[in-house]
Amino acid sequence: MSFSFYRQLNAMDCGPTCLRMIAKHYGKHYNVDTIRQNAGFSKQGVSLLGISETAEKMGFRTRGAQINFDKLYTAPLPAVLHWNQNHFVVLVSINKKIAKIADPGRGIVSYKKAEFLRYWVSNSKDEIGEIGTVLLMEPSPAFYESEGEKEAKLNWGIITRYLRPAKGQFIQIFISLLISSLLQLVFPFLTQTMVDTGINTRNLQYITIVLFAQLMLTFSSTVIGFIRSRLQLRISNKINIAVLSDFWIKLTRLPISYFDTHQTGDTLQRIGDNGQIQSFITGQTMGTIFSIFNFFIYAIILISYNINLFLVFTAGNLLYFGWIQLFLRIRRKMNYETFYLSAKENSATLQLVQGMQEIRLNNAERLKRWEWENIQVNLFNLKYKGLNYGQWQGAGGLFITQGKDILLSFMVAQLVVNGQLTFGTMLAVQYIIGQLSGPVGQFIGLSQSIQDAKISMERLNEIHQLEDEEPTNKSFMTYLPQSKDITINNLSFAYPGAGNDNVLEDINLDIPEGKVTAVVGISGSGKTTLLKLLLKIYDQYEGEIRIGESNFRYLSPSFWRRQCGAVLQDGYIFNDSIARNIAVGDEYVDHEKLLHSCRVANILSFIESLPNGFNTQLGADGVGVSQGQRQRLLIARAVYRDPNYLFFDEATNALDANNEKVIVENLANFFQGRTVIVVAHRLSTVKNADKIVVLHQGKIAEEGTHAYLTSIRGRYYDLVKNQLELGA
Repeated sequence: MSFSFYRQLNAMDCGPTCLRMIAKHYGKHYNVDTIRQNAGFSKQGVSLLGISETAEKMGFRTRGAQINFDKLYTAPLPAVLHWNQNHFVVLVSINKKIAKIADPGRGIVSYKKAEFLRYWVSNSKDEIGEIGTVLLMEPSPAFYESEGEKEAKLNWGIITRYLRPAKGQFIQIFISLLISSLLQLVFPFLTQTMVDTGINTRNLQYITIVLFAQLMLTFSSTVIGFIRSRLQLRISNKINIAVLSDFWIKLTRLPISYFDTHQTGDTLQRIGDNGQIQSFITGQTMGTIFSIFNFFIYAIILISYNINLFLVFTAGNLLYFGWIQLFLRIRRKMNYETFYLSAKENSATLQLVQGMQEIRLNNAERLKRWEWENIQVNLFNLKYKGLNYGQWQGAGGLFITQGKDILLSFMVAQLVVNGQLTFGTMLAVQYIIGQLSGPVGQFIGLSQSIQDAKISMERLNEIHQLEDEEPTNKSFMTYLPQSKDITINNLSFAYPGAGNDNVLEDINLDIPEGKVTAVVGISGSGKTTLLKLLLKIYDQYEGEIRIGESNFRYLSPSFWRRQCGAVLQDGYIFNDSIARNIAVGDEYVDHEKLLHSCRVANILSFIESLPNGFNTQLGADGVGVSQGQRQRLLIARAVYRDPNYLFFDEATNALDANNEKVIVENLANFFQGRTVIVVAHRLSTVKNADKIVVLHQGKIAEEGTHAYLTSIRGRYYDLVKNQLELGA
């Protein structure tokens, strides 16, 4: 029975892909995104426990075990193996010498026992010897009772929709190709008549006329080629912008939580996939399609001269095409490996650049450089392997084509010697064979381009098939109810991942409209998570959140965020001017609002002291400003939005005491009539709040005013007592 193999589409997708392959082996299809969500997919991938829990939801019986090589013979297969300490693969079959592995990143691979053990065994040993980790899986009756999911076929409609707007320009290109082809068809006949008529009759005037005709045809073809190249560049540019623009539009419509669970390198690598699609549409594809016309015309002419020549030509090229087909599967496997390694390289490079300060401060330069170099070594080995296969493919192809050409030359020469062809006809036939060889080479290139485009399409389709944060088939509220209180009932939440404990558990809280509510607690108590839920960054929570009488789940995320201003700990500063960093969402900056927001954030004097003022350019992620200035810019950004709701997460923890005192006073005036949720440790920030909520281990421990909570001397008092002593 053949084993259905799937490639992983993301760098950390191996676990869900293994589960998908095993489900397909037993006759059920599941989309990888469904498995990801059930398994608790994150930037770190999934755990074996996550795979086990998801498999059991699908109807499998699972058992995790650490066993030795000999016990794998009796294990039910296929099974999931923990591979090389950081990867998951499927064990398809095994005997005493060979183990067949379905590696989501590489393909179906066979390993000898020694090599298999090197990748599989952990550092543990039992009384028999080295052992490794395996997840054994067998379908239960519940598995066969479920329907599975409909398999999403490759959607080439993504390509065709970009071709329609440029239909007129494509027609112009095809007309130019047609004219060029017709002009080229004249060349062999001109060559034949020049030799057979002009040279044989010693008619120099006739030869001159023929050569002048060839020169004019060449000039015409060149002009047409120039025009066609410009048209292709224009279409290519339009399609490239459209493809990438639609990709970014799709990314901006995905839930924000998507970017918390996917590696940055995967997203960057898919930009390269968009380029592959654009190249496929506007590159050699159009010329190759039109070469079919040329091929058939020249084939008819060659048959009219001598059918045996055409049969030999066809047999040789079929052999050449068969040889190339042998390497297409290898190229496909290497394309996936290249994607996987390139995504890792992107992430490692970004980490080196963005984390250089921490790397230097922790003397980790050598270790991080080694990590990057190891990826480069793997990429080099992959490129070397690609070169090796490319050389074999090229050498074999050259041998076949040269052998075919030599045989054809001999046959043509024999026909001339036997008087069946004239010398001029021989030159014409040689020209025709050369023109036929061109389309054949393009067909081969097209088959490889189609394969590359198909692989890119699979990865892009995965993004385009993800559900938007606001699907068009669902209706969301785009208005706020009359009562704007936030009410939380029995709220529980755990981050994706099997075995993760609830970060928030059974939260019941009223956040009154127009009041300031402070949330305090030790690190890890769930304060930031609560803010992210209220900003609709995550929506897989249990319980209920209401705005007035309206269910929070049904409120449009984009509309809700327009009502909110937020200063989070990981707020981003763009590589843009100070003004554009504050007025991020406005095409035209409102100068009055800009000045007001900077006064509230107490950063106006600093900005005015700069030579370029608000036009001062900042580096990416705040290069060029201190942490305190960065926080004040983020506060100014939130104030500029003039929102109904404000969410502050440790918004003043990097400020000195003087700046904090001024900003807290300014914010107190700005908070009037707005609903504010402040997460903070500092007493100066929270003591004047209308309500203070104390979180401890994901639960509400206390709530009340500053005076009440200090009087009962509970957890709040313990949190701020040192600050109270300093203030006494």
